[in-house]
Amino acid sequence: LAVKDPTAVERANLLNMAKLSIKGLIESALSFGRTLDSDYPPLQQFFVVMEHCLKHGLKVRKSFLSYNKTIWGPLELVEKLYPEAEEIAASVRDLPGLKTPLGRARAWLRLALMQKKMADYLRCLIIQRDLLSEFYEYHALMMEEEGAVIVGLLVGLNVIDANLCVKGEDLDSQVGVIDFSVYLKSDDDIGGKERNVQIAAILDQKNYVEELNRQLNSTVSSLHARVDSLEKSNTKLIEELAIAKNNIIKLQEENHQLRSENTLILMKTQHHLEVSKVDVEAELQTYKHSRQGLDEMYTEARRQLREEAQLRQDMENELVVQVSMKHEIELAMKLLEKDIHEKQDTLIGLRQQLDEVKAINVEMYQKLQVSEDAMKEKNEIISRLEDKTNQINAAMKQLEQRLQQAEKAQMEAEAEDEKLKQEYVNKSESLQNEFSQKEKQLLQLETDLKIEKEWRQTLEDDLQKEKETVSHLRTETQEIVTLKKEFLNLQEKNKQLKSICEDQEAALQELASKLSESKLKIEDIKEANKALQGQVWLKDKEATHCKLCEKEFSLSKRKHHCRNCGEIFCNACSDNELPLPSSPKPVRVCDSCHAILIQRCSSNMP
Repeated sequence: LAVKDPTAVERANLLNMAKLSIKGLIESALSFGRTLDSDYPPLQQFFVVMEHCLKHGLKVRKSFLSYNKTIWGPLELVEKLYPEAEEIAASVRDLPGLKTPLGRARAWLRLALMQKKMADYLRCLIIQRDLLSEFYEYHALMMEEEGAVIVGLLVGLNVIDANLCVKGEDLDSQVGVIDFSVYLKSDDDIGGKERNVQIAAILDQKNYVEELNRQLNSTVSSLHARVDSLEKSNTKLIEELAIAKNNIIKLQEENHQLRSENTLILMKTQHHLEVSKVDVEAELQTYKHSRQGLDEMYTEARRQLREEAQLRQDMENELVVQVSMKHEIELAMKLLEKDIHEKQDTLIGLRQQLDEVKAINVEMYQKLQVSEDAMKEKNEIISRLEDKTNQINAAMKQLEQRLQQAEKAQMEAEAEDEKLKQEYVNKSESLQNEFSQKEKQLLQLETDLKIEKEWRQTLEDDLQKEKETVSHLRTETQEIVTLKKEFLNLQEKNKQLKSICEDQEAALQELASKLSESKLKIEDIKEANKALQGQVWLKDKEATHCKLCEKEFSLSKRKHHCRNCGEIFCNACSDNELPLPSSPKPVRVCDSCHAILIQRCSSNMP
């Protein structure tokens, strides 16, 4: 026989004892009919069995003085895994009569049973096997499936109401011995089946009522939380409303104060305005009397100052005009030189573009010649292929004629054969030799016909190849046509570029002619300046009429002063305009010396 594992036997025995103790406790509690005390024997046996189950496979821990083996370590671990167990652990630690870890573990089990959460606490402990391995061996009851079964059995204890006094009880020195006589069957148990059915129904009703109570408690707690939050928010809103009302009252008071201050300020300002008006009127009257004497003195001083200022202004104007004429001539010279340099640069760039266009035209002409040579070669090849196709067609016609002749000969031979057969009936013996000769001739004709058929097949294959070459040459000719079109497009582009180049050259020629004209005009201006250097400008006071039309200057007829000759014209007479590259608008030119005119303000303009 196979020897059983002793640890497995121990686990099975402890599981059976746990089943019997839990079943007996539930049945006796229901029959007892009230809450259980700590002196109740089945309850004491249940705690003893639970101690044995928790101690099975417990590791021995070394302490400072001796070896320690207690179940308080894993039970204390529940506090970290299940937050609701913190209250039990704290109350167990605060109990004054407990001195040993075993006594704390017994008190913890009693408090968990009173809370009806022993199954939940132990289930959290069993799930964390990696943490339990620090306290139990691998073959312990809490590490195997039997521990999960015991936790499931403990759920049934939720129907029991226990009222245990832990504070005054001596839990450290209790001896845990299992009384097996309680669990032995008697004859009375056999006759109590009906009673068990009633007990089961009562238990089911109690479980249902407890579940309803739990759900109601959870809903009540959630409603309490909502009420608390609403009360808090209501108080906050009331406080905010009171603060807002206080702010409104303060703002109203400030508004009233500001309005009263505003009325006071208005009254003060009106009073000050009236006083100041009276003072101003008095000062105006005194000022008017004193001003009459001062005006006469002021008019004489002003007349003398105007005469002196006019003399000085005339001198300054003449000096400024001479300086401005010199600067403008220098600027015009610099601008003309700059324009000439820029136009020379543009001429060089356009010549380079023209050279590039010519090089492109040469390349395109070379490509055209190459493509024309290729076209000529391909046309020669096409003509050769056409000659070959004509020859092949002639040969085919000859072969067809020969085939027709052979067929006719065969028909004639067949007709003669029929005649010979008819004659063979009458003259079989005499014509046997002739028949054999005819058969030989027929065989020769058949062989000739086969040879002609093979020859015809080869000729058809050659013809097919020639057709493929012709199609290939046609595609090449199409490509050549497309190349021709591209070449024509390039020629058109070349013509367009040539026309653009010609237009640009014409524009350059026009610019050069204008530049030469402007240079000639500048030389004429320089000569006129040299000739008119000794002349003196006419003063603005003396020039009251235009020199050409002899009309008086006014707002509509403005003065235009010549820089060189000093003549003064109106804007209607000085219509000669000259475009300058330095100015965006054309300038007016003198009629006598063709110099640039300066616009002056007329004497009657402010």
